[in-house]
Amino acid sequence: MTVAELITACLENEGVSHVFGLPGEENMELLRAIGKSRKLEFVLTRDERGASFMAAAWGRLSGRPGVCVSTLGPGAINMLAGVSDAFLDFAPLVAITAQKNLSETFKEAHQYVDVFSIYKPVTKWGASIRDKNIPEIVRKAFRVAATEKPGPTHLELPEDAADLDAEGQPMPPALIPYPEPAEEAVTAAASMIMQAGSPIAIAGGGVIRAGASRQLLRFIRKFRIPLATTFMAMGAVPADEEFYLSTVGLQQRDHISCGLEQADLIITIGYDPVEFSPRHWRQKQKPAATAKPVIHISATPAETDAAYRSFELIGDIKHTLSSLLRKKTDTSVKERPYFTRLKEMEKKGFYSETRGYPLKPLRIVREMRAALGGKDILVSDVGAHKVWIARFYEAMSPGTVLISNGLSSMGFAIPSAISAKLLCPERKVVAAVGDGGFLMSLSELETARRLGLSLTVLIWNDGGYGLIGWKQRMRYGREFLTSFGNPDFVGLAKSFGAEGFRVEKENDLGPLLKNALKSRGVCVIDCPVDYGENLKLTGRLGELICPM
Repeated sequence: MTVAELITACLENEGVSHVFGLPGEENMELLRAIGKSRKLEFVLTRDERGASFMAAAWGRLSGRPGVCVSTLGPGAINMLAGVSDAFLDFAPLVAITAQKNLSETFKEAHQYVDVFSIYKPVTKWGASIRDKNIPEIVRKAFRVAATEKPGPTHLELPEDAADLDAEGQPMPPALIPYPEPAEEAVTAAASMIMQAGSPIAIAGGGVIRAGASRQLLRFIRKFRIPLATTFMAMGAVPADEEFYLSTVGLQQRDHISCGLEQADLIITIGYDPVEFSPRHWRQKQKPAATAKPVIHISATPAETDAAYRSFELIGDIKHTLSSLLRKKTDTSVKERPYFTRLKEMEKKGFYSETRGYPLKPLRIVREMRAALGGKDILVSDVGAHKVWIARFYEAMSPGTVLISNGLSSMGFAIPSAISAKLLCPERKVVAAVGDGGFLMSLSELETARRLGLSLTVLIWNDGGYGLIGWKQRMRYGREFLTSFGNPDFVGLAKSFGAEGFRVEKENDLGPLLKNALKSRGVCVIDCPVDYGENLKLTGRLGELICPM
């Protein structure tokens, strides 16, 4: 058995089914071994960045590390985008990069750069494989990648090491145990919750990673606590739940901001500050010493932050919430009159414009919601459309909205939608992309076609980088250096063997979406969007007065 064959056996042992990547001269031995495997399917992508986005999405949706491979130098550096995305979005991923022969890595050599050092800042752990302890190295890479908070690990495989003789057997995977918080800590937290007059809970992506949605729903119902979620926790509870408010993360105040400002206790569950900084809920005009009381429920300790001074319940989130649910309360849970006022603000809405052509952003969001079932998957790229989707799309189940909100990398949606469809072939999948992000991952349409996948790509077409233009107008009163020209997206889609459609009037999108989702194959819909609505939304938020 060669080193490459032993690594392949270890991948099989870890339950890996798909490996995403590109071939190169220096990773030929590894790909030969993967190609001989009956348990692994190698997904040839058109770009290493696409491969790493696919692996990251696979990790987020499945909870098991996705695997991506590249050659050395330019291939490895190109793959860094998705690896970095996994790092800040807490997606379990194992990246395997090739390298020059060991005899050449100490001197100037063709295509040689120190990839191992380049990957270090955006991975949890890494190793350069020689010919020793391979089962231990691979097992550790998967274990570290999956441990909270999950993220990417990196294995470097020099070309001449790959075909050396190797000995050993794959190590059996083991469950990762998480502790439970001390009983007295749970009792103290329950007491804080009962005594609070106006608590608010914020759920982060850690809830979905822990599979704790059912416990979270029971928790907010028992203690009658209004809940907001971060963008990446959308669907942690159904959007039509009585105690659900909406998402947090907008850079302008809305009714949830009012609630956070008035709250006398904030309870965070699986919260990742990379998405929504606690400085946004600090009481205005007050120093850090008066930061709001926080109960931190997570598998990992709280980040050090002057605005986030928390009472910590560290351990498995499901167990922690279950322990709180078992607590008997001495008195009935207080009524939350402030919550009623927040819900009234939500029902009135701070934005409702949907008529006109080009289509208003809110109209597009509602058409997507109407076309997709409660278990279907919406993948959002990064841009102005992400803000509208995150704030207004009503997610009904965990894992049905996939957004990059840590690194927030454009080009994320199409590769991630491919992973979503491979993992969940029975579900409908829509990738919502801006015209800028679409062209960054356009080539992966061929990958989706080659794999025989049925998925729909909806382009929000405004002829520019809409999110940056939005921010420029807010700051400078004008937009600059953000406009570009676009090709014929319908013709471009057809050149890839996909179906292409264009929304040409106000009522076209709904029927086009429904027909595309019934189609067997890849469909691209070009939808003009009126981002003049961005400033109207910002204006409405700026006028918001908290009736507390």
